[in-house]
Amino acid sequence: MARTGLEALIAAHDSLRVIQTDASLPLWRRVEDGRAEVLVVAVDRQAVSRTLRELARLPRPPATIFLTDDLRAVRTSEARRAGVLAVLPRGATASELGAAIEAVAAGLIVLHPEGVDALLSPSSLPSAAGATGETLTVREAEVLNIIAEGLGNKEIAARLGISDHTVKFHVASIFTKLNAGSRTEAVAIGVRRGLIMI
Repeated sequence: MARTGLEALIAAHDSLRVIQTDASLPLWRRVEDGRAEVLVVAVDRQAVSRTLRELARLPRPPATIFLTDDLRAVRTSEARRAGVLAVLPRGATASELGAAIEAVAAGLIVLHPEGVDALLSPSSLPSAAGATGETLTVREAEVLNIIAEGLGNKEIAARLGISDHTVKFHVASIFTKLNAGSRTEAVAIGVRRGLIMI
């Protein structure tokens, strides 16, 4: 998406205003005055890691939306450290981008449906090391996200096609790995660590 196209998409929303578009300036110069509530960055696959490192070095990175053609190139743990709260494809519609900007400005995390598989792939899951130093498995991360929806063990078992006993095993393992004493505490820890999509 060209910069002018991005500006036009943002300008289509009355509540949004573009304050800086000079791509020739280093990223830190574009946001140093602190006026930007939300930073929208369109990056190609090769620039994702470099841009995330640049953002992470900012004293207070603004809430950031990444637009990229390769959603898998954005590693969840790196992105969260850099203030990235939304990852959308470059082909996102004006309404998707407008909704993402408003949600991110409110502190919410936004993930385009095309990015769900990328987020839940084992290579992109953030470290969930707790007191034991172990990380959550892909299935445990999936169970934790379903717990966050408020479902009980029987509903989780039905959704995943596994036994109640297996769900109990996963829940106990999640509690141990996250050093959580309850489902609510496990969800709170999961949200803080970027393990749960809100």
